[in-house]
Amino acid sequence: MTKQLTAVLGTGQTHHRAKRQDVSMPGLLREAIDRAMLDAQVEWADIDAVVLGKAPDLFEGVMMPELFLADSLGATGKPLLRVHTAGSVGGSTALVAASLIQSGVHRRVLTVAYEKQSESNAMWGLSILPPFQMPVGAGAGGYFAPHVRSYIRRSGAPEHVGAIVAAKDRRNGALNPYAHLRQPDITVESVRASQMLWDPIRYDETCPSSDGACAMVLGDEAAGDAVEGGAAWIHATAMRTEPTTFAGRDQVNPRAGREAAAALWAEAGITDPMSEVDVAEIYVPFSWFEPMWLENLGFAPEGEGWKVTEKGETAIGGRLPCNPSGGVLSSNPIGASGMLRFSEAAKQVMGRAGDYQVDGARRALGHAYGGGSQYFSMWLVGAEKPGS
Repeated sequence: MTKQLTAVLGTGQTHHRAKRQDVSMPGLLREAIDRAMLDAQVEWADIDAVVLGKAPDLFEGVMMPELFLADSLGATGKPLLRVHTAGSVGGSTALVAASLIQSGVHRRVLTVAYEKQSESNAMWGLSILPPFQMPVGAGAGGYFAPHVRSYIRRSGAPEHVGAIVAAKDRRNGALNPYAHLRQPDITVESVRASQMLWDPIRYDETCPSSDGACAMVLGDEAAGDAVEGGAAWIHATAMRTEPTTFAGRDQVNPRAGREAAAALWAEAGITDPMSEVDVAEIYVPFSWFEPMWLENLGFAPEGEGWKVTEKGETAIGGRLPCNPSGGVLSSNPIGASGMLRFSEAAKQVMGRAGDYQVDGARRALGHAYGGGSQYFSMWLVGAEKPGS
């Protein structure tokens, strides 16, 4: 069966903060949904189904929140799906929503992802003893720091590269009115002077803990054609997983990420991602993951991602602007962080990114990963229809 053409019709997100005590959980979601529906110029009657995503329920301590959220999501009398793939969930939720249109099941789908982790404790939520697997007792930073150290050792990267990424993304975040952290005066030197948390990851190289939500309205070809100013057309999608631990697993350059990227580029007809992609919104919760994922995604040869970063190629105005929105280093509502990457990629090709718009952006990557780097989801969106 041929995939139906699918497009992003509109996007919306909340203001991201450490604590959004001004709204309830349903109110937080509606803030993003209302903005997305206004951006897409649709009403509730136009929405055929709703796809919701969030990270582990223990992050808020509310089990199966989709049940009590159905009413506020406008899902009464409509299909409602819940997706969960750890930190990559925002991306995989968007892919599930897209598949409902690509398969011809629905014409317009509302998708939304969120986290309100100020109402619980994510560190505790990561540290429980799950059945049949190891607990992540050290939290995310302690888990990933050895992988970063291994990358530095394997690639020979100088230790200031992480600070370059952190300063770049936080300065980009200062251009984004929705970002949690907005630090226009941050410098490489100030990042390197911040406290060491998990060697080699310093305080300013670490993502914040945010409350927030992101929503998108996706539509079929006819709906995409009707978007004033142009929709963001989905050129390719990919999702891959691998076990958290297995003999010989490469946690610096995971196989699932490499294979997802290869599938994405093949579907989109991309042979040289570095020269054919204009913007990349990459899931970078700790600064060193930018050069690591540049290699994993095929933008740079193994061991050379840090050189791309050090040359300034990933800054706005560089060869491949990465995270012009400020990325996960500026806003991290975990369940929504992946969808924010997908949404921000769409905004770039629709020309709706405001002060952080990349000139001439025609094709953009949205990327998310989660768990112990074992869940990967990504899409490529473009200003033109696929194949045109």
